Amino acid sequence: MKKEIKIVFSISFIFYLLVLVFILFLGFRGYRYDLPFLEYMKNSSNFVPFKTINTYFQAILDRSINLNIPIKNLFGNFILFLPMGIYLPFFIKKTNKVMVFSISMIVLLFIIEVMQLVTRKGSFDVDDFILNMPGALIGFGIWRTKFVQNLLK
Repeated sequence: MKKEIKIVFSISFIFYLLVLVFILFLGFRGYRYDLPFLEYMKNSSNFVPFKTINTYFQAILDRSINLNIPIKNLFGNFILFLPMGIYLPFFIKKTNKVMVFSISMIVLLFIIEVMQLVTRKGSFDVDDFILNMPGALIGFGIWRTKFVQNLLK
């Protein structure tokens, strides 16, 4: 049974990674390539915590933009890395401790944010960290439940 679970986890992880790469790097986002890189970096970076999150919540409250946009961005960023909280400790046993997992996720998210900025396939937004980390930690919490651990035994 354990071998079958590993195969299912491996296949689903590959599928998850493909979806993640598509969402983060391959989907069309309409970013400008005609700007000099430093200007692009300046215009596409947010280092102020909750700036984007507050903007989206304000847009929801005053209905200034299509509600689909802030909901997709807020909840999408939250849910996007929830599966990583399960996959990472399954495949890398050292990340089974919350501190090691958290540091690993911070490094991974930082690399992703920088790659999005450098490839001009997104922006560097500290609010993405703020939304991605709780999702990943909830996934990690699910991973650590007795139910999941017993399922794997």
